[in-house]
Amino acid sequence: MAVTLPFLMHTLLTDSPAEAAALLNGGKIVAFPTETVYGLGATINHSEALKQIFVAKGRPSDNPLILHIAHPDNIGKVAATVPRYAERFIEKFFPGPLTLVLPKQPQVPELVTAGLQSVGVRCPAHPMAQALLALVNSPVAAPSANRSGKPSATSWETVYDDLNGRIDGLLRSAPCTIGLESTIVDCTANTPLLLRAGAITLEQLQAVVPSLRVNQPTHNNEPPKSPGLKYPHYAPHATIELLAVGAVPLTLPPNSAYIGIAPPPNGATLVMQCASIEAYGNALFQFFRTCDAHAIRTIYCELPTSDGLGRAIGDRLLRAAGRM
Repeated sequence: MAVTLPFLMHTLLTDSPAEAAALLNGGKIVAFPTETVYGLGATINHSEALKQIFVAKGRPSDNPLILHIAHPDNIGKVAATVPRYAERFIEKFFPGPLTLVLPKQPQVPELVTAGLQSVGVRCPAHPMAQALLALVNSPVAAPSANRSGKPSATSWETVYDDLNGRIDGLLRSAPCTIGLESTIVDCTANTPLLLRAGAITLEQLQAVVPSLRVNQPTHNNEPPKSPGLKYPHYAPHATIELLAVGAVPLTLPPNSAYIGIAPPPNGATLVMQCASIEAYGNALFQFFRTCDAHAIRTIYCELPTSDGLGRAIGDRLLRAAGRM
């Protein structure tokens, strides 16, 4: 992409959605909190700002962005059609950590969709995101607010570490409550397809639309329909070793770390024992970054069961380990 990054002298830190919205409306790029992870946004009516998202992150241009809207009623501004089953998902889960891939309206730029005729749409539930989106004059396209390939940012401090001087603004808030990216469902065919697992689980989705199926990964050169499917993601500098449920060893080598629900082994330099599957998901990405800050060589991660939120955590662990 023939765009150079204007290395900014200053990234504005703000606690004001109105101040962040003024930047977005002026064609700037701004990081903002959602309940899942922090996003890095630009309005879709500012093409140069959209390009700067890719440059600031070092993101490949064939990796589509997700559009964020303030209210479920706004979905018609970006989606050309909404199947009845997708309406049921919207009624049940919007606002919330769910992205629906739908046929796009003509005014949605191809830069957002990576040339596809579909677009991912999300209505976040985070109050700061809601306030921000209500004040902008156009839908906001936003991937996660981190350097491409690194673990997603779940706190404003992490965003600042990654992107200070590369973005125009950062809307500060408390750490994200979920800590994993949104669930993504492809709604462009007669039957919905789960593309990426998240906090809205497969079981919850199938309770609303029983015909929903799970996407089977393919390794071809077609552009991905959603983020998180094609390129390496979520990876710390450390090597990731995955531990099957019930197979956590008694001892780990020096300069290692452990995260999981089972009691930790002896010998690890850093340990994160999570009290629940929700706590595991919330802690994962920040723990990866903490391990990098301590120059940990190997992170041993307990694989959760593949039901409920465990499916999403397992997906992120497999991708971080380079196995997907």
